[in-house]
Amino acid sequence: MLPVAVTAITLITGTTVAGYLVVRADHSNVGAAFAAAALPGSRAMTVLEEARQQMIVMNTASHTMHIVGAPKLASTASATAATSANTSGGGGGGGTGAGATVNVPPPNPGTAQSIAYNMMSSFGFDAKTQFGCLDNIWTRESGWRYNAENASGAYGIPQALPGSKMASAGADWQTNPATQIKWGLGYIKSDYGTPCSAWAFWQNNGYY
Repeated sequence: MLPVAVTAITLITGTTVAGYLVVRADHSNVGAAFAAAALPGSRAMTVLEEARQQMIVMNTASHTMHIVGAPKLASTASATAATSANTSGGGGGGGTGAGATVNVPPPNPGTAQSIAYNMMSSFGFDAKTQFGCLDNIWTRESGWRYNAENASGAYGIPQALPGSKMASAGADWQTNPATQIKWGLGYIKSDYGTPCSAWAFWQNNGYY
């Protein structure tokens, strides 16, 4: 009987010590350790081993975690620069200053607009940037009609006042759009410098 008692005491003592070591290793598994210590024989050791392996996994995971950095936000200066870049190309016909220009494609061939577009370079105007302003003026003045007439006596596409002024550009000033456009471009160059300067004046005054 004595050897059996000694063996039992040794087993219980060893199990209790093992449970104590587990408790020291991780307080989060205190309940598991003591519960395991109360189980008989090899089953207690199996439970303790499972708890130890779990603690190893959790400990390893805690050392491999890292904090993901917060996303970088665009600075106010960058946002302002981007906005300026997107809006700097606008203007043209809708601008209020002489420098507000916009590139426009050539008008349909055979139209009065096409005649003006092709004639602008002979007056030193860049048609790509200045035609939009010219179109804004003459669309409002006459709708590009060569026979447009105002009660004040203004006549033709450029609404010369009086219309007979255009005789300096050609005897057919009453019926020829090209003659009227030639006179109108000369008038704009002489009085305003460019069509976009004339358009800026028109916006402020309702005439040019």
